[in-house]
Amino acid sequence: MALEHIKLSTRVFLGLSAVLALADQAIKWLVQQSMAYGQSIEITSFFNWVHVWNTGAAFSLFANGDGWQRYFLIGIAIVVSIVLLKLIRYARQPAEALAYSMVLGGAVGNVIDRILRGYVVDYLDFHWQSWHWPAFNLADILIVSGALIILATSFRAENSRQTNQEVVKKTD
Repeated sequence: MALEHIKLSTRVFLGLSAVLALADQAIKWLVQQSMAYGQSIEITSFFNWVHVWNTGAAFSLFANGDGWQRYFLIGIAIVVSIVLLKLIRYARQPAEALAYSMVLGGAVGNVIDRILRGYVVDYLDFHWQSWHWPAFNLADILIVSGALIILATSFRAENSRQTNQEVVKKTD
């Protein structure tokens, strides 16, 4: 019975990753269909909806490469995705599996772009006066949010272990 529960949970979290990656791809498709490359629509005084491409990694790291970065980043994303699949399967807590699922969904969303387009479509542009944060997308939000949840759950687990050790020492 416990094994069936683990398989169901793994399927649910992998399904969630797939839905998140598909949502990311749907938004990127809508951006490409409805906006010209480089177009920017002001939504608020601090946020624009844009259509830009990132051939590099986070903050356009490696964007000025001669094309090697595409394959390098695809390779990294595939390796990370395989590791995340295993982490989801063996996650000890639902929050941990959720976080891995978010990171996996984001990684898959961006790697689909790299494979099919050769670049990642970004569309969220936050700014203050003339200073613009690098544009990003739903996949990036999922990766960062998932990573923050992983950190939070690891700190919580570490605090729990320390508390348990202190209790054991006091009872000795």
